[in-house]
Amino acid sequence: MPNLVEASGLVKRYRAVTALDGLDLAVAEGSVLGLLGPNGAGKTTAVSILATLLTPDAGSAQVAGIDVVAKPHEVRRHIGLSGQFAALDEHLTGFENLFMVGRLYHLGKPRARDRAVELLELFELTEAGRRPVKTYSGGMRRRLDLAGALVAAPPVLFLDEPTTGLDPYSRRQLWEVIRGMVGDGTTVLLTTQYLEEADRLADRILVIDHGRAIAEGAPDELKSRIGAERIEVTVTDAAVLEEARQLLARFAVGEQQADARSRSLITPIAGGMPVLSAALQELQRAGIAVRDIGLRRPTLDDVFLTLTGHVSAPEENDE
Repeated sequence: MPNLVEASGLVKRYRAVTALDGLDLAVAEGSVLGLLGPNGAGKTTAVSILATLLTPDAGSAQVAGIDVVAKPHEVRRHIGLSGQFAALDEHLTGFENLFMVGRLYHLGKPRARDRAVELLELFELTEAGRRPVKTYSGGMRRRLDLAGALVAAPPVLFLDEPTTGLDPYSRRQLWEVIRGMVGDGTTVLLTTQYLEEADRLADRILVIDHGRAIAEGAPDELKSRIGAERIEVTVTDAAVLEEARQLLARFAVGEQQADARSRSLITPIAGGMPVLSAALQELQRAGIAVRDIGLRRPTLDDVFLTLTGHVSAPEENDE
């Protein structure tokens, strides 16, 4: 698949702050690239440059083969953008907002009207479409904003933390819509701090920090880089925690971690469920009472923590 979005050596400075420091990225046609990083890493700046809202200080970028600096108006004909905050006219109805966007894209009145109706149905806003947006909940506003980005059926869609602040049900609704769009051939660049979101939606993930790429790969590839599976055990009596650690040491492929306060033990392993079963048998033979035991595989949270030094924490403003 050809790359529909490409950037090379992007640099953007704000006075003494370097938001992007030589960022490279590529998004294959019909795929989703998840752009991850801590707050201030440069995610929104990158999206703003690709969407022609900012001009880079150095480097180059193309969308659908078009240079974003040389031909920004041409690029805008090929993209849709949904930012961190819904860009809606609260005094208009949902239908009127979408119809207005269609007219701004120079769709004829009949097509703009039909497209507004289609998108209201797709985002389950048909009834609400008759009401002023100021009466909408946060989740409804986010869905309408994303619908606005799709009015012209763009081949490339930039989603900058599209589900921030949504409840879990609304977030999953948007995930289903995004999956459907990608299935129809849309190319998506997604920034998010919800790591489950990136895991569910992204074909590839690019982790950035201080404006630079620090890791890239498919979600499973990134998880496999940071270490083995692990057995997590909680014993009922802290006095036997050390004995449990010694028993499970023979299964360990890395350093064990014991916490007397929580009576928990983490043992990195290789071998999956058969090793977990053998470990449980060892504990039972020794008469060690277990409150909880399980096999945990690396998650994107683990990847994020390992690469950036802290957990992901969504905030109102990224940059």
